[in-house]
Order: sequence, then structure tokens, then C-alpha cells
Amino acid sequence: MAPSVNVSMETLRQGAQALGISLGQEQLWAFQLYYLELARHAPYADLTSVTDLQGVQRRHFLESLALGRRLLDMGLLPAGEEEAVIDIGTGGGFPSLPIRLVWDFPLTLLEADGRKVRFLKRLVALLGLQHVQIIWGRAEEVAHLPQHRETYRLALARAVAPLPVLVELALPFLEVGGALASPKGERAYQEIEEAAAALRELGGEVVHVAPLTVPGPGPYPTLVVVTKARPSPLKYPRRPGVPQKRPLR
Repeated sequence: MAPSVNVSMETLRQGAQALGISLGQEQLWAFQLYYLELARHAPYADLTSVTDLQGVQRRHFLESLALGRRLLDMGLLPAGEEEAVIDIGTGGGFPSLPIRLVWDFPLTLLEADGRKVRFLKRLVALLGLQHVQIIWGRAEEVAHLPQHRETYRLALARAVAPLPVLVELALPFLEVGGALASPKGERAYQEIEEAAAALRELGGEVVHVAPLTVPGPGPYPTLVVVTKARPSPLKYPRRPGVPQKRPLR
């Protein structure tokens, strides 16, 4: 169903086209609805500080689609019912929900803030998305549940934690051979150096570090991809709060 208020998604449409993605009218309507809901609920649910139309299209939608395009080109974006994706600390649904509006795969949204969870549930229902589950919980606890432990092919995380912490939170969710993809800022290479101990302990290896070119003006994030070479020790992640307070060194 089209949104009751029409806003122009031309920046998104042209930017997606530059990425080799052709958005149909129904997809553009879905992104319109996403924007309107985000702008409406952001002040109350602390979803994002970027709520203007152009900013959302560029910072949230196109950056997410650029990530999806890169993962698709690398053969890391799951395609099919047997390969699931988890978005850790997803907040307003970024980066996974814009990607899910273009490519079809089972998706789990993990978020610890109840206000954001309520927003996500409303949004997913309005968008009519199937095979999308929303979990209210912390990664440190959910990663120990049998139905989530080492069951995902791909983990996404944006602005969740520095890489030494993120490796501990995310890799236990991944099956062996799975990948963690995280857009990072200007400290990306420093974070990789600092994450050396966590990568050794959790069975991860950095396989890709490169700018994520997003249509429009910069700055561009740096995409870091970590693959999982062996099972993660059962003691990880440690109890809530500990990875942040005492990152593995």
C-alpha cells in the first residue's frame, strides 16, 4: 500500500541505479513509508539524529544498499530460505531492512532497546515483510541460546561497538564459514589492530577492508568483513556489559 503522504525518493532511485539496483514502484513506496515512519518516531524512540529526507536517503538507505551491493558482489549475501542474516543492535533497522527491501532472505533483527523494538515491529508489519523476526534482547545473552548459536550465515552491525567488542558479540552467532560485515569510520584500521586478540580467540579473520562507495557526497564508511574459520569457545560472549568494559586484548 502506498503511503498517504508522498515524498520524493528520487535521490534514492538515482543512487540505487548508480549501484546497479533498479527499484520498482512498490519498492519506492516501501522506502517512502519507511522514511515517514522513521521521521515520525525518531524523536520518541531515539532512532537516529538524521531525519531530513535527503539525509535519510543518503545516510541510511543508500549506504545500506551500497553495503548490500558489495556483499552480493562478494558472494556473501544469502539467497534462499536456508541462509539467514542477523542484524545486531539494529536500532532503526539499519543496515539490514533497506537491504531486505531489495533482496529476499530470512532476517533477524536484534535490539536491546524496547522503544526501538516497538518501532521495528510496527514498521515490519506496515511493510508486510515475511520471514523477519524481531528479538528484544542483548547479544551477550541471545548468542547463548541454542536456536541462535552458530546458526547465521551473515551478521551485520553498524555503529554498535568497536571491533574488539563487536567480534565477541557477533561471531558466536555465525556458523563456521559465515561472515560479519560492519561499516566503520575513520578508526577502522586502528580497530582492526586492536581486535587481533579477539579475532584469535573467537576464530575470526579479517578478509576485506575497503571504502564503501555511496552515491552522493562523502565521507564514505570503510567496510570491514570478518569470516569465521572455527567454532567460537562456548564461554563467549561474556555476560552483559563485560565485553565493553574489558575487551579482549
